Amino acid sequence: MKYKLSCFFFLIIILSACKNDNQKRLAENEKQAKKNELIFSNINKGWVFYDTPINSTSEATVASWNELRVFFAELAVKPKKTIGAFQKKSKALSKKVMALNENIPSQFNKPQIKSRVSTLITKVRLLDLFLNLDKIPDQKVIVLVSEINAELVSLQRQMDKIVEKSKIPVEEGESELMKMMDTSRAIPNTPTDPNLPRVE
Repeated sequence: MKYKLSCFFFLIIILSACKNDNQKRLAENEKQAKKNELIFSNINKGWVFYDTPINSTSEATVASWNELRVFFAELAVKPKKTIGAFQKKSKALSKKVMALNENIPSQFNKPQIKSRVSTLITKVRLLDLFLNLDKIPDQKVIVLVSEINAELVSLQRQMDKIVEKSKIPVEEGESELMKMMDTSRAIPNTPTDPNLPRVE
């Protein structure tokens, strides 16, 4: 009889411990859900991209640079409802921004543009990384969104500078002068013999 009674009490203790664990787990889940809701709300408020060209040069470039047009179109669509939607969007943005580096139009295939595109790629991929962490740093994500916007503006302004410089007419003799400057910096291909007299 004592054995049955002790088993009964032991069973009651186990059941009450399980009930307490379930209550703790439910409380933790509820706390995590509220935290995720707050993170979602913060990211949703801060997710504002400059998804349209800022000047006429950018508009013309978007028409001819397909990868940039696709990237802007991807930026224009804002995710809704869940953190998972933002995570999917960041993956899509990361893929689209990588394509920018592959097909830069010849007019803009210059170090100034390439460096800005590389910086933009780094920022977008960092955004993707932050959004796919277990604990999403929502404030860092918001800061990255503003940094991506700044890089987009910088890229478009640099494109505008290149177009404006190309419109400046070349003066008579300037192209020959530029060629001479380039050849004067070049190292001659002909080997010099130290035994031969120097011609001056």
